[in-house]
Amino acid sequence: MASRDESSERQTRNSERTRAAVLSAAAEAMAERGTGVSLDHIAKRAGVSKGGLLHHFASREALIVALVDDAQQRLRENVLKHLDLSENTPGKLLRAYVRALTSGSEATVQYFTAAPTWAGIYQIPEVAAIAAADSRWWNENLAADGLSPAQILVVRRAAEGLAAAVAYGDETQAAVTEARALLLHLTNNDSFPAVGPAADSTAGPASTAAGDGDRAAERKPTP
Repeated sequence: MASRDESSERQTRNSERTRAAVLSAAAEAMAERGTGVSLDHIAKRAGVSKGGLLHHFASREALIVALVDDAQQRLRENVLKHLDLSENTPGKLLRAYVRALTSGSEATVQYFTAAPTWAGIYQIPEVAAIAAADSRWWNENLAADGLSPAQILVVRRAAEGLAAAVAYGDETQAAVTEARALLLHLTNNDSFPAVGPAADSTAGPASTAAGDGDRAAERKPTP
């Protein structure tokens, strides 16, 4: 006969599997039908009873909070898996971010396909707190990566745009591979142009005036 400890471990594993199945089903269902999808539908999709779902998540709000937290944790774990600790140059984390977001992995695709359906859920205080903490973690750790704020901003947001394009099938893998190589190249300090007041001061009056003229010509009235 199985010992009490073995039985307890088995129950824990079963509980974890059920919870994971519900979260996966909820992510898929909400991506398809929005956050208003019924708990009955999610439970059926997960292969559990509604009572089983409510055992893990007492309410729709609790399920949404757990879903957002799970998606953010999975994305972070995926990025850290792409971290190359053997690199001895600034930008390790940002390069891992680029590699992960352009990999087409399940965690990345799920995060970026689900995000549009989450528009209204940030009114839930717990969700807002989780999102703020996650954003703060990324901002602080990327800022400590040894690159300029401009590099981080451009490369990070471009990688996120690529991830969304991959998630929705708007770009070919060949195009993504080429774009990824460019973004990784931009994490090298020698390849990124200097920006800011110091960089502007290197331009002579004539070139500055020409640049101002070009910018003025490009400005068009907003329709």
